[in-house]
Amino acid sequence: MYAKWRVTVTRFAHNGGIQIAFDDLGGAGGDPLLLVMGLGTTRFWWPDGLVAELVARGFHVVAFDQRDAGESTHLPDRRVGPPIRTLLQREAPAYSVEDLTDDAVAVLDALGWENAHFFGHSMGGLTAQRIAIRHPRRVLSLATSSAVPSDAKGLRVLRYLRLARLPRLARLRYPETPRGNLELAVAVAAILAAPGQHVDEHDVREFVDKEAAHQVASFRDQKAQSRQIGAKWHGGPLTQITVPTLVLHGSQDPLLRVSAARDIAAAIAGARLCTVPGVGHFLARDVWVTYADELRALADQAKPDRNKVRS
Repeated sequence: MYAKWRVTVTRFAHNGGIQIAFDDLGGAGGDPLLLVMGLGTTRFWWPDGLVAELVARGFHVVAFDQRDAGESTHLPDRRVGPPIRTLLQREAPAYSVEDLTDDAVAVLDALGWENAHFFGHSMGGLTAQRIAIRHPRRVLSLATSSAVPSDAKGLRVLRYLRLARLPRLARLRYPETPRGNLELAVAVAAILAAPGQHVDEHDVREFVDKEAAHQVASFRDQKAQSRQIGAKWHGGPLTQITVPTLVLHGSQDPLLRVSAARDIAAAIAGARLCTVPGVGHFLARDVWVTYADELRALADQAKPDRNKVRS
């Protein structure tokens, strides 16, 4: 059992007029690790148990809210369609993916970190890939879980999605009350869990309580999600990534096909694919130890060989 979540002091980085909220989650003095969470979610959806495992393995862990999520800047409301429709539009509704990658670098700058290991989940994994392409000197290693390849755009993204799940997510309606926020989080987690995996209040209350303490809530602002997913990428291909890379994916992911992970790993030289049996899209406790072990091995791979004789 892990202790009740501790209160952290929100700090802010700045990318021009955009304010990015982030938390230092512990492990000062360890290897710098920046966590990037997915579409429509806040930094509070990184489980304390997973963070504790990462800290125990020598990481200094920081998580942030991407723009249009949590306590980071939300863009002015404007007319946008549903997230999937926005994904397929040619024009970005508000900002570019380059802006999202630069937000993460602003967090590094605010921390005084020259570079860091990156771990992104879901859309956060997609963003992390593009950070490694746009800002290669700021990335020591790259780990993604349950992400699509950054080379896929528009209609090509749909081939990785299990489309039957999307209407269920779109139909979720719960009152904007503390109880409604909890029930919404349970419903989302249940849809993202592996088939047959039981998810209840116990699995998400930590996230919801943290969000309530900061007066935010995930999955509420569909227009913000549309702006995030509708951001367009103008950068290079995955083949430009040269840092040690780990691609994690649950074999029973109900939202994204395993082919997404295979294609990421195939495109990046030397990348290692780790398909975890029986795991879905939700970061349930049964993956925490495995994922932490894998990230530790990846970070060790990224370190220069101190025993190597230098010429």
